[in-house]
Amino acid sequence: MILTLGYAVLALAVILVCTAATSLYLAQKQLDAVADAAALAAADGFELSVVEGDPIATLSDAGVRREAEAMMAEIGGDARLVAATTPDGVSARVTVAGTWHPPIVTVFVPAGVTLEATATTRTALR
Repeated sequence: MILTLGYAVLALAVILVCTAATSLYLAQKQLDAVADAAALAAADGFELSVVEGDPIATLSDAGVRREAEAMMAEIGGDARLVAATTPDGVSARVTVAGTWHPPIVTVFVPAGVTLEATATTRTALR
């Protein structure tokens, strides 16, 4: 009887850990998707100019941030924009953060876990 009770407690612990791990994985994937969408939108914040007869699309930090904030307002949910910059004038790099809370309240992570995702995309003009 004690052995059966021990196995039942062990099985319950495994189920709770697997549920929390799956929830954490899905929360990170959702945050990755938000970062990807914000970076893709930010890459559309380019300014078009013509140099020696060739059109050139150039990104600025202000344009990248403006477009990323607009996308985050639409789909952000509980995610928040941490940074939106252009490292080279052609790429848009966006970092978003959020907090994951376990589906079943535990004493190990009562405040949740802070998650962060960064996405980079490039603008191309052909």
